Amino acid sequence: MRRRSTAGPEPAKTRRRKAVTLKHGNPSKAVRRRSLATAGLQEQLDRRTQELTEALAQQAVTADVLKVISRRAFDLNAVWRTLVESACTLCDAPKGLIELLDGDVYRLVMQKGYGEAFERYLVENPLRAGSNTGTGRAASTGVVSHIPDVLQDPDYRLTEGQRLGGYRSNLAVPLLREQKVIGVFVLARPTPGPFTPRQIALVETFADHAVIAIENARLFDEVQAKTGELGEALQQQTATAEVLKAISRSAFDLESVLTTLTVSAKSLCGAASGVIYRREDNLYRYAASHMDVDPAYRAHEQQVAIRADRGTLIGRVALEKGAVQIADAWTDPEYEEKDEARLGNVRAMLGVPLMLSGEPIGAFALARREPMPFSQREVELVTTFADQAVIAIENARLFDEVQRRTRELSLSLEELRTAQDRLVQTEKLASLGQLTAGIAHEIKNPLNFVNNFSALSIELIEELKDVVNLGHFDGDARRQAEELTGLLKSNLEKVVQHGGRADSIVKNMLLHSRTGSGEHRSTDINALVEESLNLAYHGARAERPGFKIVVQQNLDPDAGAAELYPQEITRVLLNVISNGIYAATKRKIDGDANFEATLSATTRDLGNQVEIRIRDNGAGIPTEIKEKIFNPFFTTKPPGEGTGLGLSMSHDIIVKQHGGTIDVDTAPGAFTEFRIVLPRAVGASLIKSGEHI
Repeated sequence: MRRRSTAGPEPAKTRRRKAVTLKHGNPSKAVRRRSLATAGLQEQLDRRTQELTEALAQQAVTADVLKVISRRAFDLNAVWRTLVESACTLCDAPKGLIELLDGDVYRLVMQKGYGEAFERYLVENPLRAGSNTGTGRAASTGVVSHIPDVLQDPDYRLTEGQRLGGYRSNLAVPLLREQKVIGVFVLARPTPGPFTPRQIALVETFADHAVIAIENARLFDEVQAKTGELGEALQQQTATAEVLKAISRSAFDLESVLTTLTVSAKSLCGAASGVIYRREDNLYRYAASHMDVDPAYRAHEQQVAIRADRGTLIGRVALEKGAVQIADAWTDPEYEEKDEARLGNVRAMLGVPLMLSGEPIGAFALARREPMPFSQREVELVTTFADQAVIAIENARLFDEVQRRTRELSLSLEELRTAQDRLVQTEKLASLGQLTAGIAHEIKNPLNFVNNFSALSIELIEELKDVVNLGHFDGDARRQAEELTGLLKSNLEKVVQHGGRADSIVKNMLLHSRTGSGEHRSTDINALVEESLNLAYHGARAERPGFKIVVQQNLDPDAGAAELYPQEITRVLLNVISNGIYAATKRKIDGDANFEATLSATTRDLGNQVEIRIRDNGAGIPTEIKEKIFNPFFTTKPPGEGTGLGLSMSHDIIVKQHGGTIDVDTAPGAFTEFRIVLPRAVGASLIKSGEHI
């Protein structure tokens, strides 16, 4: 029987220690084994903690890089700087750089930690694909180049670069786009030693980010270029629309259209001046412009006449018949107007010809203040504007030609109408002449018998009176015989008087139809007018005793002489003056007691012509009558006082025989004035053709 201890129960700690002792034997070995296990776990925990910390740091840096790429996607320098600095920090590498492919070499775009001397060396000696450098190996193979110690690598040859950069280990990761190397991402340390796989993978990730940034920038540049092209195209289309609008609105205002073209071209091409020249014979002269230059230069451009030669921009355009650029007018060896170019502060120049049917009819010139060449797009734009200028010039020329032709046709039509009127008048007069000549000859023979026998009868009556006086008649018979003979004589005198008037009418009719005009000679105009005034005045006094009229003369001393038929002109003047005297005196007779009849004659020297004006203050001529006064047989005088042939005959004498003009100006109730204009010398053609009345 076992004995129980009288002591109380054992503590739990004691029980556990005994259990351990029973299980493991020696307690010191168990403690050691437990401590080792705990240390392993702690090491794993520390390693995992460090990896987690590094991963978090890498994620934070990557997030920063992505943020930079997203915010400054098109500022590549900022992206390169962020990538290089982040990679150096995460990979414990103080040196890093990025190189991009340019042709067949790789040029440095960003570096950190290598120093300025190394940077200058690499700029002056860009690396190529090959096995002698880390960059060259990555570029030629397209895979990562990892050199733990460049001084121990037998193929590494960048000795001077290594010395200036102060590095030993080198990691080069290619930038790949569509399996092609477009650049290299390089990290380096001043001490030898490898980069870890994690670090290499990290740099590869940054290299991918770099490729994405490059592609984004390329796409952005393409979009910007397209946007710029679209903007320029829209601007060009707008300017072209403005030009076409100007052409449609001011189709025949050439200066306005050309000015619009120069304004648009100057604005779109960033020029200081735009000028259009037009060819006149073999010279090119200013036509339109828009210039922000010195006024003296503008005045020079407006006044200069340019020949086709190499000394000027327009001269070269004329020679080459194509677009010409002068890079810098101040230094161009052939350009002869350097002083003028400096005055206008213009250097780069562009000239485009205005071509029509293969020949230049002008030129379009632009000039800039800087020696910056014009782009091909700008050349094409100005060429388009030059074509528009040609269209505008041709439209204006055609319009002017149509206008000129219209004026010529209008003048020809007017001349044709005048000739037609003259032809009709001539035909009328020819027929009338034949008719009146026949009638006059038929009437003149019996009229001569009437006049002759009337005159003879008067003489016989005188003889009868003598017989009566000798006869034995008482007082009543004698008185009756004397009364009868007196009455008979009076009747015969009236027959003679009216027979003479009839004879005068017949003579006028014959004169109107005959072709002779008397002597053609130089005659003093003032003397002819004075003589006609005297004849008409005294003739009127003889016909109408007691009549009164004031005659005024205003004769130009320089009126001089003219080659004419004085007999015919006298007939015209007598006719016109007699009509004026008749009109003025009739107005007074018709009841205007306070009226004073007046007639004026005026002459005036007109150089190759001489003017005669006959004016009366009679009742004037109504409009409906004025148009008929030169028609044959038209008269407003009472029957027996006018034949209607005077003014018709006068018109033919002045116009057809002397090549002059006769016009009438009148105001009813105020005056009538005849204006006769005679040439100093009657045309030889008129004389030879026998255009005589």
